[in-house]
Amino acid sequence: MSRDELQTALGLKDRKSFRELYLKPALGEGLVEMTLPDKPNSRNQKYRLTEKGQLAVYN
Repeated sequence: MSRDELQTALGLKDRKSFRELYLKPALGEGLVEMTLPDKPNSRNQKYRLTEKGQLAVYN
């Protein structure tokens, strides 16, 4: 999902606080990963759950 899709799915409106409070910590914990890790600022950047993230969500 894109950042915008994730933010909408979670019902959050502020882009900066979403990135700082949710996205960066999830990336740091290895719960989500970038689909284009070499281009973190790409407009085509998407995120997906890692195996660790799937376990956290579905268990």
